[in-house]
Amino acid sequence: MPTRAWISSAFTIETVVLPSIPVVCAFILALAPLFAFGLAEKGCARAVSHLPVALRFILPAFLAAPYVIVALAAHSLDTGWLLAYLLIPVGVATLLGLAARLDPEQHAHGLDFLVLLALGLAVDLRWLQPAWPLRVDVLGKLILLDSGLYGFLAIRCLSGVGFDLRLRLRDLLIGLREFAFCAPIAISAGLVLGFLHFHRHVAHPWLVAPAWLFTFFAVALPEEIFFRGWMQNLLERRLGRTASLLVTACLFGLAHFNKRAVHFNWRYVLLAAIAGVFYGRAWRTDRRIGASAITHATVDTIWGALLR
Repeated sequence: MPTRAWISSAFTIETVVLPSIPVVCAFILALAPLFAFGLAEKGCARAVSHLPVALRFILPAFLAAPYVIVALAAHSLDTGWLLAYLLIPVGVATLLGLAARLDPEQHAHGLDFLVLLALGLAVDLRWLQPAWPLRVDVLGKLILLDSGLYGFLAIRCLSGVGFDLRLRLRDLLIGLREFAFCAPIAISAGLVLGFLHFHRHVAHPWLVAPAWLFTFFAVALPEEIFFRGWMQNLLERRLGRTASLLVTACLFGLAHFNKRAVHFNWRYVLLAAIAGVFYGRAWRTDRRIGASAITHATVDTIWGALLR
């Protein structure tokens, strides 16, 4: 969820990225796979399938390019981090390629969950954050997201993910419907727990819309791809619709255990898990990440503007 500061500085370049051409280039490269798969998933998967087998698994090593660019610009290129960013995407592709061979009917293989566990822990525990200069560590998360997109969509060809950036009116309606269901429950629980506090006035109301867009792309979309498009999608094949929805929501809540607190933040975990139920409901209606990301971004933005 976003901090209140994001609403007052959502598009202030100095607070988000370093003002340098190399960093801008690194962000473009890191975002390119996200938009490529979001706008032309089948085309990307088809193009990869036409490559020689060895090249399919070596190609994701180029996802390390943003790290190389930023590290060279900051004079901080480290061999260990470089190897990590070269090998992680290749490892993800290799494991998911093996999963595709062992589980061609896509019943959800243990290797799928091993990849999700590794990617999730790397992000949540900030294992790779020290590799980056201040304020551009989000690039590390984008590289992990790109690795997962390449592995699950181009190598594993996982069905039912629903990642499509060509949003529809129905995505908006479903997303707002689930927000309307979520808001009274989450707000009531948050107020009772003392986690939420009403603010009568929004400090910078003209920034709410830009903050929503920022939250949609920077927070909601990556998290919904991971938790709904991959996690809930795969768990549903093993546990069924209801159990997968609840388990994914609990895992989503637990992923917030170290947010805004030094120790286990159980209030945040509980409220995130409640919200996760409605994000999961939005996704599974039409199996569209766009719908759940709209619910997610709206919850986060309203929280940051009125309830922080």
